[in-house]
Amino acid sequence: MTDPTHPRFPRAARYHPDWIRAAVSGGANPLLLTEWLTEAVELRPGMRVLDLGCGRGASSVFLHTEFGVEVWAVDLWFDAAERAQRFRDAGVADAVYALHADARALPFAPGFFDAVLSIDSFVYYGTDDLYANYLTRFLRPGGQLGIAGAGLTADPGWPVPEHLAAWWEPALACLHPAEWWQAHWERSGLLEVELADAMPDGWQRWLDWQRAVAPDNAPEIAALEADRGRHLGYVRAVARRRADVEPDAPITTVPAAYTPHPLLRDPAPGAE
Repeated sequence: MTDPTHPRFPRAARYHPDWIRAAVSGGANPLLLTEWLTEAVELRPGMRVLDLGCGRGASSVFLHTEFGVEVWAVDLWFDAAERAQRFRDAGVADAVYALHADARALPFAPGFFDAVLSIDSFVYYGTDDLYANYLTRFLRPGGQLGIAGAGLTADPGWPVPEHLAAWWEPALACLHPAEWWQAHWERSGLLEVELADAMPDGWQRWLDWQRAVAPDNAPEIAALEADRGRHLGYVRAVARRRADVEPDAPITTVPAAYTPHPLLRDPAPGAE
């Protein structure tokens, strides 16, 4: 089988290809993207990091092993017990914790994390205009938010070009260029964007991964081969929570008291 590692990413290349394949949870190499993202994020031993939408947890193991951070590995779709077993087998269970939770209903205290990272999953929930306000509540002031995953190098418009049409489906409307993420976060008023870019030859790394773990995925492979980075690629964005602005408090309940009143006006004279 094709080796899913690449020499451009030496940290990720240290991990056994079979171990990486055994943790497949999506259409991108989680270690390669995590290494690329962490090149732009300040991580120090002992930091509290949320790995949001972590899939089966390979990125969480990588974060602790490479940087000594404490990781809360949160995912909605994949079984937390399977993830926890992977953490035990990797010898990191004392610092990497598997949780089953929705990215829109996180069970953490405000300001708990030094960094929130998301590998190839943020597009499924983070495009909501209100999500930055929700998520930054869990970051300490000055803490970093970083994402990396599938995206666009240029907007293909609509209808999409013919070479993408056989693969494109409605859910792919969540894909955006790096500059879209920069504008999306900046307009929240809560985040200062430090970096938003596309991976050079990211489409090739995307294609390598598909060939390695999903060689039968003919529509996606064909789209990447035909596109050659014109529209498809990997993007990342890194921002800091501003210390001078507080996120809006969440609305959990609206007090209301019922007051009874007649349902209809009095009948008009002669209406009976």
